[in-house]
Amino acid sequence: MSACPSLTVDEIFVDRGSVGTRLDLFLARYLNEPAKTPSGLSRAGIQRLIADGQITLNGAPAKASIRVKFQDRIEIRSSPARDSELQSEALPLDILYEDENCIVLNKPPGMVVHPAAGRRSGTLVNALLHHCPALEGIGGVRRPGIVHRLDKDTSGVMIVAKNMLAFQQLVSQFKNRTVRKEYLALVWGIMRPESGVIDRPIGRHRSDRKRMSSLHSIAKTREALTEWRVEERFPVTPAGYAAPDGLTLLRIRPRTGRTHQIRVHFADLGYPLVGDPVYGRKAKTQIKRPPADSAFERFQRQALHAERLCLELGETTPPIEFIAPLAPDFAALLNYLRAHRDSVKTGVDNSRSLK
Repeated sequence: MSACPSLTVDEIFVDRGSVGTRLDLFLARYLNEPAKTPSGLSRAGIQRLIADGQITLNGAPAKASIRVKFQDRIEIRSSPARDSELQSEALPLDILYEDENCIVLNKPPGMVVHPAAGRRSGTLVNALLHHCPALEGIGGVRRPGIVHRLDKDTSGVMIVAKNMLAFQQLVSQFKNRTVRKEYLALVWGIMRPESGVIDRPIGRHRSDRKRMSSLHSIAKTREALTEWRVEERFPVTPAGYAAPDGLTLLRIRPRTGRTHQIRVHFADLGYPLVGDPVYGRKAKTQIKRPPADSAFERFQRQALHAERLCLELGETTPPIEFIAPLAPDFAALLNYLRAHRDSVKTGVDNSRSLK
């Protein structure tokens, strides 16, 4: 029988300035101070270690919520670190902004954010590890630096943390809903009035576990709130399509961040996203095969783009807004629709911005 790997024990004593702080919060701050080498442990990871008895307070098990006192002794028991299975890859990145704390990217459509079963390469994380090797272990082994995600075929702006302090600050902003996100989406149908709010909880679909739903979900649902405003309307259906009354370009501000929230909310409202292979099924039955040279024929994904992200990059700095240009396929699709609309002189451009 092979010997078990030996445990290492780190001993920490509470300083006067930290008296009264929760145990998990104290450790999250202590282990990831800028002057130290980041531990790679998030606050959630620390809470799991406390629950597993790997972290003790004055020699005894403790709760994550207990308030520490001056000179309390904290012991952290851990196994030797394992090498990550993630591989770096020299893939192109469209970097909008970068400093010592974060990277802001314009994610292209078709790129998965992080490796998972059946997908070990070609992801955004693989590319990030090549660009920034020190990212490994920040906030988790499988998703280093990732504080939020976009679906594979959704393009647009994403922010990635480069150290644990930045990771915790960014995660906190997303959790507290202080981050402002704006998307552009092209949906089937003419939406009226000019703006609205969808307030429908979302959960797993009761008969298809791979889908989410706000109409046919299982009993366990979570709050989901989506604000929208019309940007443009295209009252004439593109040649080769049999849609009832055209399409609408929307500016969308999700107030919550549920899985597939935008796609689910608008599909369940009767306005599915153009090109959505999962939630646009009903619309597909109404569509004839378009001409081979149509922009719709070349558009092979859901028409959803994360255009704007506004958040704080430090505790003392004002919020900064980052804007990601449209991906070429989405821009070409809108240009096609505008040309088609203008050629038959239907109405005026109803462009607006969300204030």
